[in-house]
Amino acid sequence: MTDTKTPDPGTQAAPAPPGLEGRTAVVTGGASGIGRAVAARLSGAGVNVLVLDRDEDGARAVADDVGGRALVADLSSAESIEGLGLGRDVQADILVNNAGIQHVAPIEDFDPDRFALIQRVMLEAPFRLVRSLLPGMYAGGWGRIVHVSSVHGHRASPYKSAYVTAKHGLEGLSKVIALEAAGKGVTSNTVCPGYVRTPLVEGQIADQARTHGIDEADVLDQVLLARTPVKRLVEPAEVADLVAFLCGPGTDSITGSSFLMDGGWTAA
Repeated sequence: MTDTKTPDPGTQAAPAPPGLEGRTAVVTGGASGIGRAVAARLSGAGVNVLVLDRDEDGARAVADDVGGRALVADLSSAESIEGLGLGRDVQADILVNNAGIQHVAPIEDFDPDRFALIQRVMLEAPFRLVRSLLPGMYAGGWGRIVHVSSVHGHRASPYKSAYVTAKHGLEGLSKVIALEAAGKGVTSNTVCPGYVRTPLVEGQIADQARTHGIDEADVLDQVLLARTPVKRLVEPAEVADLVAFLCGPGTDSITGSSFLMDGGWTAA
């Protein structure tokens, strides 16, 4: 006799969640460093990647490498961002806010114009990009917004007033997006690495040496990794893997969170 008993729903295998194939992502600062690694990682998962950078040649090179498309804009300019046509001519259901700049100086010597520039690129631009793309994400019932923040979104360091301010602000912006997007299929999270092996970090070494009065050869151990138990730089591919995870299946309830990958810096 055939057993026709209905299986217990709690023991049935759930259907496999859909992957990222066919999704479209905008990755800012995509011409190098973390952005380049994220573009490659998402492309490998079947995502159509729009590589956004002010470096046109660099953006096109990465886009060619990953089979994507280059978008060129100066993220410090509202007009340049508006000219991209995001949400109108260009639709995307994944946004990775990664672009960043750095300046190291004591507050009393910090150029106010440079301070304002860093806020425009690293805080105002993410707001503008999210604002443009959210309606399309809501209409499609799905979206992933990942902000590449920093351990400096949780901790301060001397001589980095603009960068620390912007990253703390980005953490707050991400949480507000998460609350507003709740129930609409859109998530917002931050990824917060320590020092990553990128041109941005390499470019700090001379400034840090001058500001701290030490040799450039001593900057890595005495400044950059001084508070990090794991004494190595984070690799861009590690950040890219975490970004891809947050965009992938099984993450509908992961939102408003901040993911530290700082080698134990904040554990103390």
